[in-house]
Formats: sequence, C-alpha cells, structure tokens
Amino acid sequence: MPLGNGSLGAMVFGNPLNEVYQMNEETLWSGPMEERNNPLGPAALPKIREAIDKGDYKLAESLWKNNSQGPYTARYLPLANLLLNMHSEGNDVEDFHRDLNISDATATVSYRINDVEYRRSSFISFPDRVMVIQLEADKKEAVSFDLGINSDLRHETLIDGNKLILKGKAPYYVANRKYDPNQILYSNEKDGPGMNFEVHLLLIPQGGNIETNDSVLSLSNANSATIIVAAATSYHQDSFEQSSTDLTSAGTKAEEYLTKAQALGYKKLISRHREDYKNLFDRVILNLGEGKEELPVNKRLAAFQNDDSDKSLIALYYQYGRYLTIASSRAGSLPSNLQGIWNRHVQPPWGSNYTTNINTEMNYWPVETTGLQECFEPLLSFVERLSQEGAKTAKINYGIDRGWLAHHNSDAWAQTSPTGGYDQDPSGTPRWSCWPMAGVWFCQHLWEHYAFGGDKQYLGEKAYPLMKGAAEFMLQWLQEDPESGYLVTNPSSSPENNFKYIDRDGNEQVGVIAKATTMDMSLIRDLFVNSIRASEILETDASFRDELKKALARLYPPHMGSKGQLQEWHKDFEDVDPEHRHVSHLLGLHPGKEVLPRINPDYAKACKRTLELRGDGGTGWAMAWKINFWARLEDGDHAYKMLKNGLRHVDATEVSMKGGGTYSNMFDAHPPFQIDGNFGGTAGITEMLLQSHSDEIFVLPALPGNWSSGSVKGLRARGGFILDFDWENGALKNIAVLSTLGGNCRLRTHTALQAKSVSLQSAHDANPNGFYPKPSFPPLISNESESDVELSLKETYLTDFNTEKGKRYTLTTEPNTFSK
Repeated sequence: MPLGNGSLGAMVFGNPLNEVYQMNEETLWSGPMEERNNPLGPAALPKIREAIDKGDYKLAESLWKNNSQGPYTARYLPLANLLLNMHSEGNDVEDFHRDLNISDATATVSYRINDVEYRRSSFISFPDRVMVIQLEADKKEAVSFDLGINSDLRHETLIDGNKLILKGKAPYYVANRKYDPNQILYSNEKDGPGMNFEVHLLLIPQGGNIETNDSVLSLSNANSATIIVAAATSYHQDSFEQSSTDLTSAGTKAEEYLTKAQALGYKKLISRHREDYKNLFDRVILNLGEGKEELPVNKRLAAFQNDDSDKSLIALYYQYGRYLTIASSRAGSLPSNLQGIWNRHVQPPWGSNYTTNINTEMNYWPVETTGLQECFEPLLSFVERLSQEGAKTAKINYGIDRGWLAHHNSDAWAQTSPTGGYDQDPSGTPRWSCWPMAGVWFCQHLWEHYAFGGDKQYLGEKAYPLMKGAAEFMLQWLQEDPESGYLVTNPSSSPENNFKYIDRDGNEQVGVIAKATTMDMSLIRDLFVNSIRASEILETDASFRDELKKALARLYPPHMGSKGQLQEWHKDFEDVDPEHRHVSHLLGLHPGKEVLPRINPDYAKACKRTLELRGDGGTGWAMAWKINFWARLEDGDHAYKMLKNGLRHVDATEVSMKGGGTYSNMFDAHPPFQIDGNFGGTAGITEMLLQSHSDEIFVLPALPGNWSSGSVKGLRARGGFILDFDWENGALKNIAVLSTLGGNCRLRTHTALQAKSVSLQSAHDANPNGFYPKPSFPPLISNESESDVELSLKETYLTDFNTEKGKRYTLTTEPNTFSK
C-alpha cells in the first residue's frame, strides 16, 4: 500500500504482527562521478550524418557509439525500513483487514486476537512533511510492540530517549549492468562522495513503558501510541560535491520536521493532512456504475477479464492514478520517476530514473485534465534545470551554442547527455541513446499548462523562454536533406526500435539510427506551433516567430507505408519486431494534435492501420498509451479493450518487454513495476470521456458500449473550462460548464444542445478562443495505394456560446437527437 507526499514515500506491507514500512526519500540517489558530456561528439557528427545520407546505417551506429555516448545516469535508492514487531497474548489473528483509503490517503491494518481488536493507521503529510503511524486497541494497556529501523545502504542507528535516529551514507556509484566489475561503490570517508541522509523516529505512547535494547525501542502495555517519522538528505541539486560533504543539513532538516509535527499532535496532523489532500483529490468524481466492492482488489482484478461488469473497478483504477500523482509529485519535490517514489532496490530496474522518451512524460498526462495542475510544478522546476545542463550538452556534444536539449535518460542531477557507457559498454546503443528530443517533448507540457490555466505571467516568465530555447536548438539541429530538400533531423532514432535494410552489398542488416523519424518531425512541428502562438500572445520575438514559420513549412512530412501504415522512419523499412512496444510515430495522434480524424482522415487511417499491425499487447505503459490512441480515433470500444488488457492481473516480477498488466495493489506491471502505466491509464479514461486538443471540447468522444450510463464531475478542458456531465443509455444528458477565463466555448457532442441561460450558436469558422493554437497539418505523402481502413465517426453537433469569467452554464440535450 503506497503512501507519499511527493518527497517522502512508504510502502506499507500490512502484515498484522510483523509490519514493514519500506521508505524512500525522493532526493536519495547515487551520484555522478565524472563529466557527463562527450567532447568527441562535434567532430564525429558530420561523419555520422554523411554515413546516414549514404545509407550506411551501420557505420553511423558505430561512429555514434564510439564518439557521442556518455555515462549512465545515477540510480534512485531506497531509504530505510521501519520495522514493527507487535506483541499480544497469542498469535491467532482473526478478522484481518488492510486497506488503502484513497479518498483521504490513509492506510489501515486491523485484526483481532483473543477478542482484542487492534488498529494501525498511517499517512504521510505534505503540509508537515512527516509520516505518522497511530496504533490503538479497544482494550486498555493492550498496545505493545518493538520498533526498529534499518537500511539497505550503509548506516548506523542511535537511540536518544524515545527517539531512533538512522544516519546513512549512499553509494557514489551503482552499476547499470550486472557485468560491470564495480557494482556498488561507497566512500570510506564521511565527507567522501555519496549522499548523506538521516531518518528520525519519535515514539509517543499514551501510557505504558518504553525500554531500549540495542537499536530497538520496546513499548509495553500502552493504551495507544503515535510514531512520527521524518527524513531528509544532504541533496544540493546543483552540486554533487556539496551534497557529499554536507554532514549536517540532513539531520537538521529531519529534526526540524519532527519537532514541528510533535508540537501539532496527532489530531491536528491528520486534520491538516486530510484538508490538504482532499482539496486536490475531491475535484473529480467519476461514476460508471456499481461494482464488486465487497471483494478485495486482487480478486476483483482476477475476475475482471472474464466478467467486466465490475464497473466501479474502472473508477477505482482511474482515481488511483490521481492518488498516485498527488502522492508522488508535489510542489518543491522532484518529478515522479519510473517507480513514482517507491523503490526497494539498491539496483532497481532501469535505475528507477527519469526515462524521458515516453515514461516521464506519461507520468504527467493526467495532471492538467484531472484537476491536479499544482502537481505540475516539480516537472516545471526539473525542466528549468535540464535547460541549464542541456545548454552545456548542446555545446560540448554537438558544437551548438544556442538553445538546449535533453536525451532519453536523466536523474536527480539533471543529466542531459546521451547515456550508453561511452564506448565501453557492449550493450550501449544509439537505438535509445541517440535521441535528443526530450526537451522538445517536455515543452509540450509547458504549453499545455498554459492552455489549461491561462496564466500569461507563467507563459512569459517560465514556459516561453524554455520553449524558445528548445526551438533554438532544433533550428540548428535540423539539416537540409540532400535527397528531398526538406528539413530533417540527422541522426534520428525512433525510441528503442530498429529496422531492417539492405546494404550496398545486398546483405540484410539491422539499423538503429537514420534520419527524419516521424516522431522527431511531429515533436518539432508541435514545438514550433506552440512557440509561434506563445510569441503572438506575448507580443514578442516577431523575427524569431517568422524564422519558426519558415522552418515549419519545410519540415519533412509524414509518409504512408506499403501496408497503409504510418511510416516510422524516413523510408518504408521493414520492422524487426512488428509488435514493438513503442509506437512513437503516432505521437501526432496523441499526445500531439496534428492528427484529427475529422480534419485529416487519411492521416488518422494510417495511424489506425499502424495500431492494427502493432497489436493489442505490450508492456503496461504501452497498453496505456494505446488507450489514448484509440480514444483519439473515437473508437471507444477498442480503447476499452486496451484498458481491459492493461487491467490483466499479473504477478510477474522479472523484466519483460511483453505481458504487461496490473499487480494486486493496482500498480502497473511493465513488468516489473513501473508507475507510468497507471498515469497513462487514468489519462486514457479521461480521453475517452473528454477531449480538447483540437479547437473544441468534445464531450464523450469515445464512450464504450460497456459504459452505457454514468457521470463525471470536474474534468478540465483547454481554455480554462471545467465540465460536469452525465449520460444515460449511451446518450449525453446534461452538461455544466464553469468558465474560469471567459471566452468562446465550443462543444462537440453527439446530441444537440439547448440552454436557457445562454445563446447557443452552430459553430462554423475557426474558434476565436486564443487558447487553441491552429495546428500544423502536414500533407501525408501516400504511396498511391488505396487504404481499406475505415474510421467509425458518428454524426456530431458543433456548438458555440460566449462565456464570462467565473460563470457556470447549464446545458441539456434536445430529445431525439442522439446520433447512432
């Protein structure tokens, strides 16, 4: 059962008599040991480009690997294990129950022994930065236990009265590969390299006696007890050296948190926690129908594949994604990583780092649409740091002195250079390391935060300077293709995928980098469109805006392949793995906005054909992305199929690139655990109910037949609109629209609308609302073969009405206008 406040996380295992709280602190990472940029890159870059232009992709791969890669990122580390060994008269546990209440972010364990009921409740407070555990029994003097703490990292434990203090030192290096001769390296000096950290536990009993034994506090015969836990590290975001030599700040911060929390007391702590949490969580309410709430979640998941009548399980899964967002991403913290903030391994899968070629971005897809916009701040702060480091990488690795970039992996130290272990790791490959597009993708999030919230000061002071910097780099990175005359990226990869080609000697080869991948070009179009619109709103940089417009018109367009699919590469290469988990070339469909089935249906058909060829399997996060793809194609039943596939109950913990699903605690299974699929699933359900990426708000665009009736409250749309609506028998009934910014509201619905309080107009021309920038609709270059793919687009009504800031509007549907 995961608990968290953005910085402090705990996994509550829920064993009644021998409880473990596996704890993390979001800034506890291993440390970089060296300069991470590669000065060999600029000299090699022209040779790489020449090899690609000549079709010698193997040579380009070798040149990149030998000259352009850097070290692997730091590893996210476990903090400590809090141990509770409960004592009672007997060990026969009855009426055992454990639950995570996501409505108030508390975990509870209860059980009965010899007619005594024991209860243990836990939460982690964002306002007070502590974990609190309350232990109670319905009989006086019945609460007895041993309290201890340890860590999988180097540490010592001290006792100070009724307080436990763990002081630890993190390794400065943790290997990425099992065959690395240096697996885990520690400094033997206290002020040597490696993060310092402390965990302080305070035991506050009501009655009873406390005894100490080695590093354990033993409480006997208390009426109740409260445990307060605070933790901190010596993390200095701009200096690994300072983080290593700072021996005092971790303890000072932890003790400060503990002292303030003790002064508040349990009742105030839980009251402040609930008020803070519910202010975010209660903004959205989803009702899809009744379910099997009487069953535990693992049994509900196991039954769902054969009997999906448990509709409230979908709503629970949806809200769980929102819960995990609040628990792992709060202001002042780092962004949520591959495992959110919950990791028990010193050598976690993929380092539990920031994998920025899809996974980190997916973590933040639900933030704007589901009323959690405050949870965006950690990503914004992180991107600001990436821009600083990324400007250095641009210059050192590529000889580009304007703008910034980031590659496919990062960490707490904001690494922006390519990973891969330089030229030393035989497993390092440009298939994933040669991808300088993360900064561009993050800029999409920066724009969307403005499009939903309308904060012009934020746009001018935060978002636009970062967007401009990313665009400046791309203007220099783009090359005129000698073959087509278009502007292309070269070198270019499609994340983690490869292709077959025939070399000059007629032999079949496997390539990993080429030029102008469809994902690259879609990302750049999106960045340029958003940057152009931002500069117009801010009335700045007219000449730069013109430069972007000229480059936008020259970008390499998407192509249709021989199977009617959207080409992934600049040529119609054959796939090595036709069902590869990444479907990166569909980024223009989602989360981009250049594929709109009602505007450019041929492009949408090519995307649909691509999805058919890729199949409906994959890792957990891959299936979550496909929910969003199918929702954008307005195919609610197929989106629902992907959601159902993603909810397949699994227990696999070994690394696999297929066979994803959901674990018993509703964590996403890659496998193993990765949190991105949870967030992608929540985002996908939202896309099935509401879309606003075009110049309109589409209500129920992809409603599956299984959700015939339901309601939702609090979904956000671009332009500052918040919508509540309900439906019956597959037909929309009522809509309430709160306009937080004013301006024109354009609704697309499958039923005609009527209203008493506002004049409704049939919409025809471009939406005058300035929060919807006009997308770039590049021509789809066809192979001249006819596609047999069909889109199932139902008849709709497009309605405009003018709104005033702060006003709420109620609309209903006209009878007998539902389009089948």
